[in-house]
Amino acid sequence: MANLLRVRTGAQRVTNVELFFDLVYVFAVTQLSHYLLGHATVEGAFQTALLLALVWLAWEYTAWTTNYLDPDRIPVRLLLMSLMLVSLVMSAALPQAFGKLGLVVGAAYATMQIGRSAFMMVALRGERLERTFQRLLVWSVVSGGLAILGGMANGHARELLWLLAPGTDLLGAVVGFYTPGLGRSVTTDWTIAGSHLAERCQGFILIALGESIVVIGATLAGLPALTAPEVLAFMAAFSGAVGLWWLYFDRGADESERVIAASTDPGRLGRSAFHFIHPIMVAGIIVTAAADELVLSHPARIAEASTVWLVLGGTALFLAGHAAFKIVVWRHVSWTRLGAVAVLAALGLFGKQLTGVALISFAAVVVIAVALSDRLLMGHDS
Repeated sequence: MANLLRVRTGAQRVTNVELFFDLVYVFAVTQLSHYLLGHATVEGAFQTALLLALVWLAWEYTAWTTNYLDPDRIPVRLLLMSLMLVSLVMSAALPQAFGKLGLVVGAAYATMQIGRSAFMMVALRGERLERTFQRLLVWSVVSGGLAILGGMANGHARELLWLLAPGTDLLGAVVGFYTPGLGRSVTTDWTIAGSHLAERCQGFILIALGESIVVIGATLAGLPALTAPEVLAFMAAFSGAVGLWWLYFDRGADESERVIAASTDPGRLGRSAFHFIHPIMVAGIIVTAAADELVLSHPARIAEASTVWLVLGGTALFLAGHAAFKIVVWRHVSWTRLGAVAVLAALGLFGKQLTGVALISFAAVVVIAVALSDRLLMGHDS
C-alpha cells in the first residue's frame, strides 16, 4: 500500500472529511441523551455509561488513526466512510441496545475496532508504528469478541460483557497493548501530533454541547405556552451551557493544545488527558442535556430524585472531569472546581424540596461562579 502517513510539517489541522465523519456522532450523542432520559434510574445510568464508552472508543480510536494517516488520501477516506456507515448503524441501534438490537451494537463495535486496526497494520507496514498496531489488533479481537458476545447475551450478562469490552481496550492502552511474543509499547512510540488530537477532542466537546443547545431550543419550541418558570428555566439552561463552554474553551483548550504539542511524550498526555478523561466531561454534558429537557418540560414541578441527580450530577461530572484534566495537563489542582462539586453534592441532600427550575438555576450559578473565579484568579489557583 502506498505511503498513507501525514506529512509532519507545520501544524496538523483537522480536515473536512474528519468533520464530516463527526456528524454521525452528533446523532450518537442525541441517542445517548434520549436513552438516559427514558431510563432515568441507576441501572439506566449505568447502561448509558456503557454505551457512551463504546461510542467514545469507536470515535477516539478513529481520531488517533487520522492523527497518523492523511485523511485526504483515497484509501483513508474510504476507511473513514466505512467507519462512518458502521457508526451510523450502531447509533441507530442504541435505543434498543439492551433489547432486540444488542447484537447490532456489539457487532458494529467489533467491526470498527478490528477493521480499523487491521487497516492500520497494513498501512503502516515497515513503519515504526507497525508493531504497535499488531499488538492493538490482538486486543481489538478480544474486545470485539466480548462486544459480540454481549450482544448475544441477555440481562446483566450483556451489561457485564459490555463492561469488559471497552474495559479491555482501555486496559490495553494502560499496559502498552502487551501481547505475548510481541512485547509492549511505550507511550513514546505513539508519535502523535498532539495539537491535532487536542483539536479533535475539543470538537467532540462541541458536539456534546451542541446537543444541549438543540435540546434547549427544541423543548422550548414544543411548549404550548410560555410562563415565567419556563422562561427562567430556559435562561438557566442556556446560561449553564454557556458556562460549561466557557470553562473548557476560555483559556484551557488552547493552552492544553500548546502543552501537548510541546510535550516530549505526547502519547502519554494524549492517552491520559484526552483518551481517558474527556469522556467524563462528555458524560457530564450528556447528563446535563437530559436534565435540561426534563426540567424545561415541567419547570415548576417539585423535583423527583431522578431529576435531582440528573441536574446536579451532570454538572458535577463535568466539573470533576475538568478538574482531572487540569491535574494531568498542568499538574494543577483546581480547588474551585472541586469546591463546586462539593457544593452540588450538598445541594443534592435537599434537592427534592426544590422545583426543577430552582435546581437548574442553582447549577447554572455554580458553573458561572467557577468561570468568574477563573477570570478573577487568573494567574493564581483556580
